[in-house]
Amino acid sequence: MSDIIRVLSDVVANQIAAGEVIQRPASAIKELLENSVDAGSDRIQVIVKDAGKLLIQVVDNGCGMSENDARLSFERHATSKIRVTEDLFAIRTMGFRGEALASIASIAQVEMKTKRTEDESGTHIRVDGSELIFQQPVACNNGTSFSIRNLFYNVPARRRFLKSTSTELKHLITEFQRVALTQPETSFSLHHNDYELFNLQGTGLRERIIHLMGKQLESNLVTIQTKTSIISIKGFIGKPEKAKKTYGEQFFFVNGRFMKHHYLHRAVMKSYEAILPPDTIPSYFIFFDLDPSHVDINIHPTKTEIKFDEENAIFQILQASVREALGKFNLTPSLDFNQEGAIEMPVFSKDSNFNAPEIKVDPAYNPFSQQSGPYQPKPLSGWENLYPQRDDEPKQEDAFEKVEQGYFLQIKSRYILTPVKSGLMLIHIRRALERVRYEEYMKQAEQKDFPGQKLLYPEQFDLNPIDLAIIKDLIAELKPLGFEIEEFGGQSIIVHAIPAHSGETDVQGLVEGFLEDYKNDTLDLQSPLRDKLARSLARVNNRVGEKHLDHHEMKSLFDQLFACNNPQTSPGGKTIMTILQSEEIEQRFL
Repeated sequence: MSDIIRVLSDVVANQIAAGEVIQRPASAIKELLENSVDAGSDRIQVIVKDAGKLLIQVVDNGCGMSENDARLSFERHATSKIRVTEDLFAIRTMGFRGEALASIASIAQVEMKTKRTEDESGTHIRVDGSELIFQQPVACNNGTSFSIRNLFYNVPARRRFLKSTSTELKHLITEFQRVALTQPETSFSLHHNDYELFNLQGTGLRERIIHLMGKQLESNLVTIQTKTSIISIKGFIGKPEKAKKTYGEQFFFVNGRFMKHHYLHRAVMKSYEAILPPDTIPSYFIFFDLDPSHVDINIHPTKTEIKFDEENAIFQILQASVREALGKFNLTPSLDFNQEGAIEMPVFSKDSNFNAPEIKVDPAYNPFSQQSGPYQPKPLSGWENLYPQRDDEPKQEDAFEKVEQGYFLQIKSRYILTPVKSGLMLIHIRRALERVRYEEYMKQAEQKDFPGQKLLYPEQFDLNPIDLAIIKDLIAELKPLGFEIEEFGGQSIIVHAIPAHSGETDVQGLVEGFLEDYKNDTLDLQSPLRDKLARSLARVNNRVGEKHLDHHEMKSLFDQLFACNNPQTSPGGKTIMTILQSEEIEQRFL
């Protein structure tokens, strides 16, 4: 039998690596930006078209590369940052594994122009799908320019799974922000389809945060700073009253590198306990600095998942730091001793006499006695009036009669229970409402019914750059669903109308909640945009908490649900109803 194990070709190996490292255009942006930072650049330009699906261009004024280095940079695991194993435990650069350019070049058409200050001419290289097309001298500026065209052009399956332009642009902006926050002294710019999204000059960290995330943060940032033998922590956290319903302003960095860490996120959230508005998330921009030998950044292909040697200790230090910052700026709840009804603290002199309180005891008291004693409570009368029977509630003797006419019972404000021929039906109220609203929105959108309810006073507010970029792309698509929104310059929008029956008085909360749901909706990537919008809007309009429904409301929901095309599942594919069969009920009494 012949041997069956073979060494993969470089092309196949690079495409496998690309599957881990380059998941979308934003991944390529991240790798190129990190290379520019490592090259010592103080000015970095990013130009993208169609959210990076057609073009990604990154231009820097860094150290550049020699002719030989330029060619070697496209080889797999070719790096200037690692020489021996010990170097892995002292990494402070952004990139180090030497697989990014090789991975990008295996799934795109890549051109690079690079020049060192000391060289008279630069080097121009083009690589298509890991194949070197040409390498030649070129006249160019000092630094490096990368152009990536037609990402995934030779991997059509991967290209089909890219999301809408607005969604890919959201991921792209997020990666841009993560790098720009770590280098506040460096100038960055970002253009999308010839429109300038950011033009950031070198500045301090606080100013960089405001320029990146929006002017609404200007009065919202609280300084956090702690230094211990284990770790140094600095940065800014947001005031609790300014917390939002959407994610997007939560950042951890370790030794200048963005990281995700759910455990440390919990430390921040615990610090805000009891002072956050319901269902909101505070902003934070927190930078950790510690000995690289005590942190492992090489546990995930994207280098965003990080492992610390002393996670529990860091958790405690972070929690204490955030609480200290909140307390220092009087942002944590405190006792107000000047308010009416405050607790009175008695003051005694040294000569005051203290008398122990007396307790009266009746030794003859018998709790089982039917006779009324001096300490025995008198029987309550009229207790039945505490629970008056509603007119629509069946009396015990005619309960079975009501069942035949469609009796409904609400359980824990979450479910409707009603008898059916085969047993008892349970209906999930929130999911049923989602289904009803979703089909209403889809019908109105198809008929171009424009069901929006006009606001008496249009509302103007700022959005963060990611949400603003998304809402710009969606304004036309949202109009048939009831939203009337227009841009107002800077990062502001004006809302003139919201969907009918939304039941929302907090217009900004409705828009931000809708955007958050839309960004996180991963169901059926190939579904039409209008379907996704209706699904997100139906969900966000039902985040009103649990409430009691009267009999008429339960019957109305029941009727509306069974008039839907698909009453069995929610728009997100979750079960709406289930039936407890009569046989199952009988088995419980055996």
